[in-house]
Amino acid sequence: MSIEISLTDLLAMDEVIALYRANDWSAADKPEKLMAALKNSHSLVTARDSGKLIGLGNAISDGHLVVYYPHLLVLPEYQGQGVGKKLMLVMQQRYQGFHQQMLTADGDAVGFYKAQGFTRAGKTEPMWVYAGNDH
Repeated sequence: MSIEISLTDLLAMDEVIALYRANDWSAADKPEKLMAALKNSHSLVTARDSGKLIGLGNAISDGHLVVYYPHLLVLPEYQGQGVGKKLMLVMQQRYQGFHQQMLTADGDAVGFYKAQGFTRAGKTEPMWVYAGNDH
């Protein structure tokens, strides 16, 4: 396995949709909006194995104080092999020293993010207006 991590990768819609569908993320049902969102992220990091897209993560940020990590996905067959950890490490290095690094986690992802140094944000309560039906 020769994993290549990049902050400058160019993505094809079909490979992105395949990654999101493999993880049962409803954003795959809005491919044009998903691609526009990823393209307009403050940062986008990808992981490839011999050219095949196996993971990605993105960040939305003001560029100075706050960064939010909305997406981190790894193909199921590559999960548990350190790919997500590598993607998150690149993002956290990029935003090192920021006042807030934030994300929303549920299910099995909670333990993963705790292992990356994230903790529950005090007594905050997660809230959203959400048009999806998955997590």
